[in-house]
Amino acid sequence: MSSRPGAPKDGNGLDEYRKRYRQWDEAVRKGLGKAPESPEQFETLSGLPVKRLYTPLDSPGDPGFPGEYPYTRGIYPTGYRGRLWTMRQYAGFESAAETNQKFKYLLSQGQTGLSVAFDLPTQMGYDPDHMMSAGEVGKVGVSIASLRDMEAVYDGIPLERVSSSMTINATAPILLAYYVAVAEKQGVSLERISGTVQNDIIKEYIARGTYIFPPGPSLRLAADTIRFAVKRVPRWNPISICGYHYREAGASAVQEIAFTMAAGMAYTEQVLRTGTPIDEFAPRFSFFHCVHNDLFEEIAKFRAMRRMWARLMKENYRARDPRSWQFRFAVQTSGVVLTAQQPENNIIRSTIHTLAAVLGGVQSIQLACFDEALALPTDFAQRTALRTQQIIAHESGVTHTVDPLGGSHFLESLTDELEEGARRYIREIEKMGRGSVLQGVIRGLEEGYFQKEAADAAYKFQREVDSGRRTIVGVNKYRQEETRKVQTFKIDPEVQRRQMEALKKLKAERDSAKAEAALRKLEKAARTPDEDLMAPILDAARAYATTGEMCDILRGVFGTYRPKVIF
Repeated sequence: MSSRPGAPKDGNGLDEYRKRYRQWDEAVRKGLGKAPESPEQFETLSGLPVKRLYTPLDSPGDPGFPGEYPYTRGIYPTGYRGRLWTMRQYAGFESAAETNQKFKYLLSQGQTGLSVAFDLPTQMGYDPDHMMSAGEVGKVGVSIASLRDMEAVYDGIPLERVSSSMTINATAPILLAYYVAVAEKQGVSLERISGTVQNDIIKEYIARGTYIFPPGPSLRLAADTIRFAVKRVPRWNPISICGYHYREAGASAVQEIAFTMAAGMAYTEQVLRTGTPIDEFAPRFSFFHCVHNDLFEEIAKFRAMRRMWARLMKENYRARDPRSWQFRFAVQTSGVVLTAQQPENNIIRSTIHTLAAVLGGVQSIQLACFDEALALPTDFAQRTALRTQQIIAHESGVTHTVDPLGGSHFLESLTDELEEGARRYIREIEKMGRGSVLQGVIRGLEEGYFQKEAADAAYKFQREVDSGRRTIVGVNKYRQEETRKVQTFKIDPEVQRRQMEALKKLKAERDSAKAEAALRKLEKAARTPDEDLMAPILDAARAYATTGEMCDILRGVFGTYRPKVIF
């Protein structure tokens, strides 16, 4: 308990403090007639009520120490005093050659890790020459149709020294196979490469939409990817369980925590079904989250998730390795809050987001650029975003001590409240699955439970904005006529033609018989329920089979997913 002047030290002290607090509160209420408070509702961005004052009466518990279970104050005892978070910028566009140039530029500016964006055809398992790819090749990320493209992306970039985060899900096993094959060609031991593949298909069904196969086969692919990485690529995080997309789809902070925890539990149960002990794979689980505008709610959110995951792993799944209890997470600062109006304001928003993530104990940050509400970011915008991280790291002083806001009565109370709200959701999901969170998640996906919860929260928020109850600077308040046009990044319209020509050349030059044999091997494995799929996928990648060819084989076996429409 705190020993600050005026703070209670024991049970009797709490009673006395409670009496003093009532006297203070009564005096404040009497004085409100002379100095009234603002008529706005005082609540967090997610709608949790915020009291006028927080005291030891609201946070009587001990938050513990950094580096100790349940890690409320951080998973590392020295915080950022020994090592800063990894600084990344989400990048990738057009073809592999252009993306390679962008990566080298960002590394030259002090970026310490790479984060790869893939275009929609790559995410959906189509080659550039497929009719479904028309108009989308290279638009929201880099086009990767084969191992040859991945070789070009990392040409001249030493994989043993630079970690990579790949935002890919339905085709995650294929892209990881390409990366592994590139490492082999560079002569780099798989024990030395590090990074993360997102591989979180559950959130695609709920919030994003780049799924291909039904949930059952998709979870099988995700589990096989996890098992492969654990055995063959020990420094690789084979899954990044994402709360980011729930929040961007409109979910509240409580829902973001709950849905992420439920997905993590579902993947845990799926891998356990294969007979893999939990302490073999749980230490390599990582998480990816959104940082929104409410500074204290976001800090409390990360503290609540860290504590909640530790307790779930230790108490529910009986993990014994402390590394299995540790919630390691990266963030992308929120994109949905960026405004096309007065886009320079987005620099301030992203600065607040970055500060919240750092004060919340983040391990890696991707900072959204101020012009991303308009187009893919320019070099200037990406450099500004990277400098924002560097200024906070080196000039603000917030890295000097671990969990500097720990012990704040408001923050500790908010942390408790967010965790309890999330646990209520977990209990409901477990009930839907009759004791199994995995089955509850699958049922929730099929019945649209998660989608409806997020949609209802998004509708509530938008109504508050439209009514003016919630202020968005430059949008519904403090508006001004735009007088300056922001320079935006433009994609070369010839990129699809060039990628189609490159694909045609690849197919002419590769050993077609070898590629075809590898694809047939993949089909046979897919039709055998307990067969591991990563081995044949890796063989097909080495044989220069394409992303589309491999996915067509899997579509033929698994079918494609058609979601239930929810109103």
